[in-house]
Amino acid sequence: MRAAELIELWRGDLRESLHCGHAVVCDARGVVEAWGQPAAVIFPRSSCKMIQALPLVESGAADAAGLGSRQLALACASHSGGRIHVEGVGRWLQALDLAESDLRCGCHMPRDRDENRRLTCSGESPCQLHNNCSGKHAGFLTLGRHLGAGPDYVDPDHPVQQAVKAAFEEVTAETSPGFGIDGCSAPNHACTLEGLGRAMAAFADPGADRRGQAMRRLVDAMRAHPELVAGEGRACTILMRATGGRVAAKTGAEAVFVAILPERGLGVALKIRDGATRAAEAAITALLVHLGALAPDDPAVSRHLPQPIRNWRGIATGEMRTAPGFPA
Repeated sequence: MRAAELIELWRGDLRESLHCGHAVVCDARGVVEAWGQPAAVIFPRSSCKMIQALPLVESGAADAAGLGSRQLALACASHSGGRIHVEGVGRWLQALDLAESDLRCGCHMPRDRDENRRLTCSGESPCQLHNNCSGKHAGFLTLGRHLGAGPDYVDPDHPVQQAVKAAFEEVTAETSPGFGIDGCSAPNHACTLEGLGRAMAAFADPGADRRGQAMRRLVDAMRAHPELVAGEGRACTILMRATGGRVAAKTGAEAVFVAILPERGLGVALKIRDGATRAAEAAITALLVHLGALAPDDPAVSRHLPQPIRNWRGIATGEMRTAPGFPA
């Protein structure tokens, strides 16, 4: 499917690089604005973690386990593996008499600089709590225990993943054409970009039923704890803070980004075709300015859509721009 030109990188008077992709803004009725092809099929990756957390809340598992807003924010997080994240997930598991070994997400070095340095200097290896998806997996474990299901909760046929798939297809209003296995070993179901945007619009303007209440709780948790959803210096955290909590924003691997705007009842979804994170962060920033959720002169804008770009000596060498036809 033909993608739209979204983000340009200029050096001097020459357009040096170009990022193409697809983007939609949706409300409860469907697509309001679009660039590229709304019907493009994508893996939402971690941008859909609030959908994956829906069964945790609407099943009653979260309340039965006494989870608060901090745990719900971690369930939606792609966190940096800082102490605040590691200790938060660790306490969550401990309260349920579960252990780090019960997780099925695997280990990787944390993105958080302080924790990365601590592990490197001490010679200590990272554990699964450092995994950026450990909060999501703690949510899976909590739901699995509530359902009385077995320990291998990432198996696509496990009751936890069947509940996640059902919720995903219902809120996207699509039958998923298939799934891939994410970096954290959990299934990740494909959908169209329009379906993902439609789901985000549902989170932005939820009903009063059980699902709507679950959506509202998850969005409120993300907005209340942006530092848990990502981490210091991360785009999700920076943008949510910059909008004064009026927006819930979530990134996904391979340059997917979504935003939920409750005051406007709008959901945003975008995918950069080449998988470049810098372009996804620039594009979501431009769309938040376009929708009035972010002031054009906010420092977050120049951080993710830098004008000008400076080299190591502070000399302006170029700038990042939105392409003609995409919101400036």
